[in-house]
Amino acid sequence: MRFAATAIDGVTIVDLDPSTDERGSFARLHCPDAFAAAGHPFVPAQTSLSRNTAARTLRGLHYEAPPRAEVKLVRVTRGAIFDVAVDLRPDSPTYLKWTGAELSADNGRALLIGAGMAHGFITLAPDTDVLYQIDKMFEAGHGRGVRWNDPAFGIVWPEPPVVISERDATYPDHA
Repeated sequence: MRFAATAIDGVTIVDLDPSTDERGSFARLHCPDAFAAAGHPFVPAQTSLSRNTAARTLRGLHYEAPPRAEVKLVRVTRGAIFDVAVDLRPDSPTYLKWTGAELSADNGRALLIGAGMAHGFITLAPDTDVLYQIDKMFEAGHGRGVRWNDPAFGIVWPEPPVVISERDATYPDHA
C-alpha cells in the first residue's frame, strides 16, 4: 500500500501496490501494521456496503457526532465514484475545506477519512458498490449531515446528482 497526503490533514489517499503475474494481481486492502507504520493507526470494527444502481447517485454529506466520531476507509469494489471529505473540525487550519478523489474498481484507490470529517460521494457509473471499513460499531442517534452543495464548502462536483434521498437533499447548511 502507498499512502499519499491530501490538502486536509486527516484525509489520506491509499493506493494499492499489487503483485502481478500471468494470473492477474494480488494486493492487500488493509493491514493494521502498514497503516500504523505510515502514521495512520486504523483497525476496522465494522464493514458496510453501499450498493448504488444509478449513475449520478449522491450520498452525503454524513458524519457521526462526538463521542461517536469515526474513521473510515472507503473503497469502490464495482463501478466508480467521486468521493469527498469536508473538514468540520473548528480548530483545524482547513476548517470547512474539502478534498476529493476518484475511486473506482479499476484504480483500486481508497480514501482514509479521519474523525471530524463529513463524507459523501456521487456515483460516476451505474451499478457502483462502495465498501466502508469503519473503526467503530454503528450506534443509532449519532448520525448527522450537512447539505451536499452548501456554498460554505464550495465543493466542485463533477456532475449534478440525479438520485438523492430526501434526507440528504434537505440537510441544513453548516451552521
